[in-house]
Amino acid sequence: MASMVSADRVRFLLNRFRDRLWVKPLAVCLLSIAMAFVAKLADGTGLAEFVPTITQESIETLLSIMAASMLVIATFSVASMVSAYASASSTATPRSFTLVVADGASQNALSTFVGAFIFSIVALTAVKNNYFGTAGLFILFVLTAIVFGMVIFTFVRWVDRIARLGRLGSTIEKAEKATAKALQRRRDMPTLCGVPARSPGGGRAVFAASVGYVQHIDIAALQAWAEKGQARVVVAALPGTFAAPGRALAYVSARPGDETGADCTGVVESFQIGGDRLFDDDPRFGLVVLSEIAGRALSPAVNDPGTAIDIIGTLVRLFTLWSEPTPTEDEQAPKYDRVEVPKISVRDMFDDAFTAIARDGAGVVEVSVRLQKALHSLALIGHPEMRDAAEYHGRLALKRTQIALDVAEDLTAVRDAAKFTESATSSETQPVTSLDRD
Repeated sequence: MASMVSADRVRFLLNRFRDRLWVKPLAVCLLSIAMAFVAKLADGTGLAEFVPTITQESIETLLSIMAASMLVIATFSVASMVSAYASASSTATPRSFTLVVADGASQNALSTFVGAFIFSIVALTAVKNNYFGTAGLFILFVLTAIVFGMVIFTFVRWVDRIARLGRLGSTIEKAEKATAKALQRRRDMPTLCGVPARSPGGGRAVFAASVGYVQHIDIAALQAWAEKGQARVVVAALPGTFAAPGRALAYVSARPGDETGADCTGVVESFQIGGDRLFDDDPRFGLVVLSEIAGRALSPAVNDPGTAIDIIGTLVRLFTLWSEPTPTEDEQAPKYDRVEVPKISVRDMFDDAFTAIARDGAGVVEVSVRLQKALHSLALIGHPEMRDAAEYHGRLALKRTQIALDVAEDLTAVRDAAKFTESATSSETQPVTSLDRD
């Protein structure tokens, strides 16, 4: 089916494998076993006449040293990684755990150590049973030397990486990169290659078979189902939406406004539902995670306004990325013309990013001033929807600050930084934030 071969579906599945800690070590273990027996192929050639003779005892000694040391190093690396994971969850936010687990350098290091151990055990067993000839022993010696070099290089590089893994700065950087990728993907495909939603709520409502978060939508599968049934699908739950009884995933209709009795199992199966939100297709989740890190830093137990200020700068970079020019209209032509997808709301993203920081940092003058300056910068980008959202959150943050700050000079500093919000008329009806929406 098209749903099984779509590039977007393959990307999502590959990312899930990347998040599993056992995938790379397993692949390297299989490769190590294959390498141990590749040397035997040399015995069937005339290579023995041209290569020096390597004693079996020397290779046994090298392999024994490797087998004894690699298991210890692998155990040590696992303990260090678990400690880093716990540190990331406690100092940043538990929602950042998947980012730390997916760290490529740590997975490569663990894979190298475990793979070297498996290689040494298999090769040592084969050597002790006189499995290799002269050429095979030479090739095995060369492979052992290469593995030794890889282990040393990986260990030195890994020590430098593990010293940073799980630290707050490293976690923030990983969260920013993951959010930036999701934002850029959604910015370039605001409707996920579908048609902009025109009439949400029309047609027959389709509900999830389980309760959880929408992690991924296979738009190609929805298009295939709609073409087969001559129907249209209006997506009502974007990735990150909590799918619960009474919350429709999509609306299907044979014609606009007409209900259809078609089997909608294919529509439900196109929505990947899980217990947790994921960064891949949900840029708002990345903003929530960054906001949570800032909120924890502003708690009385931590009292680290500097981290909150760094997060504000990170959010400015991310929203600046979002405001960059999108592909041309031709490049944005809908690929799936029977699937309507709503665009993500800038107001909702601002709610996710700045509400908690404005609330928890209202009583910290340096955070309040930096937040107003950041919102002012975003208002000047030239994006109309972003300007409205920035001015609204600037006014809202100022209200919170006026309640929390007691020193007149501090309040004056925040008011001066919030003067850009005065461009909006005071009589304008204030829109409701996503916190008040269903």
